[in-house]
Amino acid sequence: MRSRRNPWSRVHGFYQRKIASLLFKRPLTIAPKWPLISFTFDDFPRSALLTGGAILNQFTLSGTYYAALGLANQETPTGQIFSLDDLKTVLEQGHELGCHTFSHYHSWQTDVNAFEKSIIENQIALTKLIPGAEFKTFSYPICPPRPLTKGRIASRFRCCRAGGQTFNIGTTDLNQLSAYFLEKSRDEIASVKDVIDRNRQLGGWLIFATHDISDEPTPYGCTPEFFREVVQYAVDSGARIAPVARALDILRS
Repeated sequence: MRSRRNPWSRVHGFYQRKIASLLFKRPLTIAPKWPLISFTFDDFPRSALLTGGAILNQFTLSGTYYAALGLANQETPTGQIFSLDDLKTVLEQGHELGCHTFSHYHSWQTDVNAFEKSIIENQIALTKLIPGAEFKTFSYPICPPRPLTKGRIASRFRCCRAGGQTFNIGTTDLNQLSAYFLEKSRDEIASVKDVIDRNRQLGGWLIFATHDISDEPTPYGCTPEFFREVVQYAVDSGARIAPVARALDILRS
């Protein structure tokens, strides 16, 4: 989740993004035949599946749900978190499950060893619940990672996603892919449509992210009406829309 920040924290956030982005890169050239769009949900509030997933299903689309299994069934600042049965529903509906650490650890404040241990714990917990299931992609909780954390966990996932309010184009970094958080523009749909248009014109990979989808969303989510309009505009843009792991397959095909 993302918090409301004062000017100093914005400066600090810029420093975090900058230093992490410079180190431990895993380059990938984004040059798809068609523009790509992925829809992702951090923390995996139940509403992201029951409401957001239902909207995606209406368009025969699927998304990526970044789960921290230690939060299961809890009430958090992003709403009621998924139940364990919801994990199976995600996979049955063709969505992707991604890793968000087990305990939703802060990507910058957490010790590197503790952060990696939480990732391992999350995979072990998933395997116990759904034998054979694995997390292929990762989303950094709360903020960009420490550089050493980024380097340590890179080999565990096909890619790792951060934020940045932009799309991926040209030579990008699989260890720190950019994403556009919808809640930051939920009162200005024109900004979201603009980034979809630019992604189409330049032939990039736009990864949308948010949390809950609710008639009364938390500060970290958006309404069903807003989300549906975004999905409709994404479809109308002609982009190929796929979960993160599948989008990587498309890029490499």
